[in-house]
Amino acid sequence: MGICIGGHLAFRAAMQPDVLAAACFYATDIHTQSLGQGLRDDSLRRVAELRGELQMIWGRQDPHIPREGRALIYNTLSDAAVPFQWHEFNAAHTFMRDEGPRYDQAVARICYGLAVELFHRRLGEAGK
Repeated sequence: MGICIGGHLAFRAAMQPDVLAAACFYATDIHTQSLGQGLRDDSLRRVAELRGELQMIWGRQDPHIPREGRALIYNTLSDAAVPFQWHEFNAAHTFMRDEGPRYDQAVARICYGLAVELFHRRLGEAGK
């Protein structure tokens, strides 16, 4: 599970065969390919390597991941037939951080519930 840049790192973690699920909250830099040294990551080019189920959660008013960026990610995942959930909320970047004007308690609760459901379902299946 990761938030902001951590959401991007969770996305990449799902490329590891032993990662069953990743919850990615407003994952920055996936659409711009600007993670890490040289700001030239290959996350979108490597979606075929994703093994875990992704849960992608976004704020529609997030200036860091605009509509076009979210569409690029969504289309790339769909084209690669990656198992993923997609949730968008009327919220800004960092809407889950419990401070400041962007915090949205109701949406944050929903999102944490979605993540718990994902991990319960996927990790519960691991023991079977």
